[in-house]
Amino acid sequence: MNQDLQKSIVEIAHARRRFGYRRIHDLLRPEFPGVNHKRVYRLYSKANLAVRRRKKTRRPASERVPLQIACNVNEVWSMDFVSDSLANARRIKCLTVADDFSHECVDIAVDWGISGEYVTRILDRAALFRGYPLAVRTDNGPEFTSRAFMAWANSHGIRHILIQPGRPMQNGYIESFNGKFRDECLNEQWFETLQQARSAIGIWRQDYNEVRPHSSVGRMPPARFAELHRQRAGDATQSLTITEIN
Repeated sequence: MNQDLQKSIVEIAHARRRFGYRRIHDLLRPEFPGVNHKRVYRLYSKANLAVRRRKKTRRPASERVPLQIACNVNEVWSMDFVSDSLANARRIKCLTVADDFSHECVDIAVDWGISGEYVTRILDRAALFRGYPLAVRTDNGPEFTSRAFMAWANSHGIRHILIQPGRPMQNGYIESFNGKFRDECLNEQWFETLQQARSAIGIWRQDYNEVRPHSSVGRMPPARFAELHRQRAGDATQSLTITEIN
């Protein structure tokens, strides 16, 4: 039992190098339901798998504006851009979109360039499966302040939350997501082509949503958390309807 468990711990730690023992324990639960986190920690430490702490960069003091906490799926989608390079040094651009409440990655679009109109097409495509958000949060980039994007938000009755220039932490949810995206996907792979980048990023996004546990949503994958929330919301609505009929 210990040998199988330790083997699984080592395999996960090598595949997910930024995961500590708690998140490894979350992933092991389905296969080893009776194993607690203390046992995982002992074997994790024995194998010398501790994640190295990064040195914190000293930043100048600045005003902190608290984020308003979302209470439902599709209440607020945050978005931003992340850049990377192919092996031939050609730059690619990634539009990342995340749900503030469930922490799901709504989409990651990858292309040579992404205009404001391109952004609206990506959001329309996501809305086919998820519905439109009540609000979107962005920085003041030209794609998000373009006529195409502003007209799109207005036509769908979506509130556009613009953060203050030079205050990225006002968009803290997507900043946090982008950090994970860079560490676990972009910095771990070397893309030869745009198509390869799209494929690899799509696989990472699916893993992030459906497999990777998230501490802020009950140590479960974001897609599972969103599904449970929708079920509870549906049950509450159904109960309310039955009460009104009676």
